[in-house]
Amino acid sequence: MLAYLLLGAVVGCLLAAAVKSQLSAIRVDRRSWQDLVSQLKRIEFQRVISVARDYLEPREGQISLEPTDMWLMLGGREGLRRMRENAKLMLLLAAHAQQWNFDEGVIVTERMRRDALRLRRAIWRIELALTFHTVLRRSATVIPFDLHEAASSYYLMRQRLLALYQTSHSGLYPRLAEVL
Repeated sequence: MLAYLLLGAVVGCLLAAAVKSQLSAIRVDRRSWQDLVSQLKRIEFQRVISVARDYLEPREGQISLEPTDMWLMLGGREGLRRMRENAKLMLLLAAHAQQWNFDEGVIVTERMRRDALRLRRAIWRIELALTFHTVLRRSATVIPFDLHEAASSYYLMRQRLLALYQTSHSGLYPRLAEVL
């Protein structure tokens, strides 16, 4: 009986999350390009690049960045929250580009959606590890990998979006590059 209640609670939570997500997607889609760009949060992208490249471009001395340094470079919890919020907005900006370059826009948006999924998962694992760090002893060894994954996913999303705008709507590209 307890198992059925637990299963019902889990299904109910998942259903509520799906409805909330759908409603927010509908609400967000009505925002203009300018509204979306104005809502992007400031992130020290050079620092994100440093963490991302440490992961994406292996070289001699691959463990040069310490976990504490990566955490500080990404801005801690606040920085990860901004990256997560910006990822949602970047996906919507990519969807906007589909009106000017449908074929490339669809493919790039899907790639970015997958990057955003990796970003959200990495941030969720980091938050979980930080919340339950006394219970999960191995969290100290897992967090650096998730920090690398979060930074590299965000880096790829930004690069994909800028490249899409460079080829699809070069008039909007400078403003987007300035904000990102």
